Amino acid sequence: MFQSLTERLGHTLDRLRGKARLSEENIREALREVRIALLEGDVALPVVQAFIQRVKVRAVGQDVLKSLTPGQALVRVVRDELVAVMGGAGAQPLNLNAPSPVVILMAGLQGAGKTTTVAKLARTLKERHKKKVMVVSADVYRPAAIAQLETLAGQVGALFHPSSGEQKPVDIVNGAIDAARKSFADVLIVDTAGRLAVDEAMMAEIKALHAAVKPTETLFVVDAMTGQDAATTAKAFAEALPLTGVVLTKADGDARGGAALSVRYVTGRPIKFIGLGEKTDALEPFHPDRIAGRILGMGDVLSLVEEVERKVDKDKATKLAEKMATGKRFTLKDFRDQLEQMTNMGGLGGLIDKLPGMGGMSEQIKSKVNDKEIKRMIAIIDSMTKKERRHPDLLNGSRRARVARGSGTQPADVNRLLKQYQQMEKMMGKLKGGGMKGMLRGLKGAMGGLGGMGGFPPR
Repeated sequence: MFQSLTERLGHTLDRLRGKARLSEENIREALREVRIALLEGDVALPVVQAFIQRVKVRAVGQDVLKSLTPGQALVRVVRDELVAVMGGAGAQPLNLNAPSPVVILMAGLQGAGKTTTVAKLARTLKERHKKKVMVVSADVYRPAAIAQLETLAGQVGALFHPSSGEQKPVDIVNGAIDAARKSFADVLIVDTAGRLAVDEAMMAEIKALHAAVKPTETLFVVDAMTGQDAATTAKAFAEALPLTGVVLTKADGDARGGAALSVRYVTGRPIKFIGLGEKTDALEPFHPDRIAGRILGMGDVLSLVEEVERKVDKDKATKLAEKMATGKRFTLKDFRDQLEQMTNMGGLGGLIDKLPGMGGMSEQIKSKVNDKEIKRMIAIIDSMTKKERRHPDLLNGSRRARVARGSGTQPADVNRLLKQYQQMEKMMGKLKGGGMKGMLRGLKGAMGGLGGMGGFPPR
């Protein structure tokens, strides 16, 4: 999402980082480039102007020019102001300290991803906060949206309150509140109707619904890919409704990052969550300080650790560690499990984004290693027999040709995968002999040859 911003800001600030002293002149030059980077990143003009002014005041002050490391001090100023413009350090949690059921009203334009976000939020509250959640759709104009929410509710384990196009939105939600009380649900999430653009009828309807329901949280769902338009739409909703927060969706797409930097400043409301994929577990609390670190190429190790804690299958990881410690062979089945874990965590590109100092090279690596290629590797392994996965030495020429046909690939792709597996097997083998030091040496070599992992020709 922030790739263009990261690259442009990175190049600008890297030139200053190592300088022994800075002058007002080269600070002005740097800020001119920062301004261009922000505008190209689709950040709203008022936000850019305010941001540059705040950085300039601090940059030409005592805390930078008189610093022993002025280049690094300027980077710190830019980071601090990025954090401030996005809402300050730390995530803003939902207010769940209210009588049950806590009502959360979701508002936004059609196509912003409200219905999917309702399901994601329900799963987040259920798994991370141990809440019993009910969902309901007050979108009486789109029967498909009601059916979609019912399906998603089943997938995430949330209660679903039925509704239909013949009912009034206020009646639907009041009925859902009664049902939630009877079911002892802790939270009721309300999906509302959207339009293709902001109009009077839409605003009048949702204002009436808000007044009747009096939700504890009113969240505005906005598509990050709409850029500056996201800030404009958010402002219109903030003027019509007492919003308590914003959810930024589709942040994993080809978005330039401007929405994240603009929405908080324009609305005065915190971004509470950010959607980073289509799966129902792809919703993360929005941490301005961590996002600022990622924009500046500093990584986001805390989010990476939290993601590993949540998404890594601890039983499989423990069994593999025990298996390696006893000297048993690392098989193709084990290799497949590792690829699957990587996919569950957003692929290698998603992991690299969170590693410090990797911002400038992440696109280069992503171009070679992406989820499609990892899935192709999994498909190749799935086309093997159980015996072949346990004993890869059985894979002679004819068997490799059969596996290639079964996975829709070429024999050369199968050969390449087997070579990568052998490298991983060798690295895992060092757990027995050289322990962790041996594994780290192998890992260092593997990182140096990442390009070989993505050697599949484009299709």
